[in-house]
Amino acid sequence: MANPKKHHSASRRDSRRAHWKRLVLPGLAKCAQCGSAHLPHRICPGCGFYDGQLIKAVKEKKKPEEGH
Repeated sequence: MANPKKHHSASRRDSRRAHWKRLVLPGLAKCAQCGSAHLPHRICPGCGFYDGQLIKAVKEKKKPEEGH
């Protein structure tokens, strides 16, 4: 079995191992109903539609009152 000729420092070892967990952002699709971005092949979280059909009713968020 082969053995390394030179010792590698912990810093060199750790920098090599540092990037394996880096994530890639998924591609987003545009909703045909409301135009918001969502994951492809999933229900739109903004309106609850998928493939032109209402799948899940989404409650509207209350807007904060202005003034007081």
